[in-house]
Amino acid sequence: MTITAGVSPSPPTHNTPLALARGVLTGGVVGASLAALVVSTIVDRPPLFVAGLVVPVAYGLLFRLAGAPRRAREAAVVPRTALAMIESREAVDGETSDVTVRFELSVVPDEGPAFRMKITQGINLVDLPDYRPGGVVVVQYPPDRPWRVQIVKRPTPEWEERAASARLDSVPGTATVAAPPEGCAFGLVALFGLLLGAAAVVLFFRAELFDRGDDTPKPSVSTTSSTIVVSSASGTVALGPGQSFLNQGELDRALGSLTKGEDTGQALTVVVQERLLSVVFSPPGTQAPGFDPRTLPFDRFPALVADATSTLGVHSPQSWQITVERLTGPLVIRVVVTGAEGTATLEADGQGRVTRRAPAR
Repeated sequence: MTITAGVSPSPPTHNTPLALARGVLTGGVVGASLAALVVSTIVDRPPLFVAGLVVPVAYGLLFRLAGAPRRAREAAVVPRTALAMIESREAVDGETSDVTVRFELSVVPDEGPAFRMKITQGINLVDLPDYRPGGVVVVQYPPDRPWRVQIVKRPTPEWEERAASARLDSVPGTATVAAPPEGCAFGLVALFGLLLGAAAVVLFFRAELFDRGDDTPKPSVSTTSSTIVVSSASGTVALGPGQSFLNQGELDRALGSLTKGEDTGQALTVVVQERLLSVVFSPPGTQAPGFDPRTLPFDRFPALVADATSTLGVHSPQSWQITVERLTGPLVIRVVVTGAEGTATLEADGQGRVTRRAPAR
């Protein structure tokens, strides 16, 4: 956390041994649950599918119960009330009567040094004119976590009178308060736990996954432009250098090479990268959820990738991936773009219409 006005921050808690252990455990539960959902549909194990749904819910309840004492301690801390001057405001979202507004405030407590703070808070559209730059508002924040400043919309008469008559000076930008950075250690251990959990489930059922008599791979077909590997459970197509599955008709030809002359039935997942197509087929005779891969809107894929790489804050895309699945609910087409700015996600429905955007962070 960056503070230069004497505000005492709480020490970061994201990289403590307990937090890292919690990250490994959380990643392991997520990875094992996702792997259980996929493996159960392949080996026809309904109890495993149910476990993949129940385990994360049970873990979430236990996690919340374990955090109850900490939340109770935080709730018991009496918040500090202070006056603050609005340096700037910017509406960032608003489709209903409430508007999400990003404020920059100069907070001036009665005791302790003043500091500058950026917050995001929902404001009713009718009340928005009351929050003009230069105006004085009443705020509250925990004394040990000053970065959690919130504007008090209905202050007491005493504080309302003080705010109406107060004249505050701007706090220099060098006195800005920010939340403690999470760092990369927590994310790395969570990813390790996810991979470990998924690997544990796959290894436990490896005999049923890889020794099935009807899953003997057919010979690979290699050409100058692509390599095709097909089995009754999955199929992959790898393009040669200089080619891309975003080229017109390339996905249709690749999928045709995987399904030609065979009744492949439903697909569990379809994954498309720049030069790699992977399809996991639903086992014959099972009731696993799936979809016909030949009905996908492949002509919309290039536009979805272009949309994700140009509008979600990833200015220098390094890789992209399209994942199509329908484990539960309607079909989802998910485009994930990775770059120096982070990872962004775009989701679309079965017709290729965009339904959700998650910009890079």
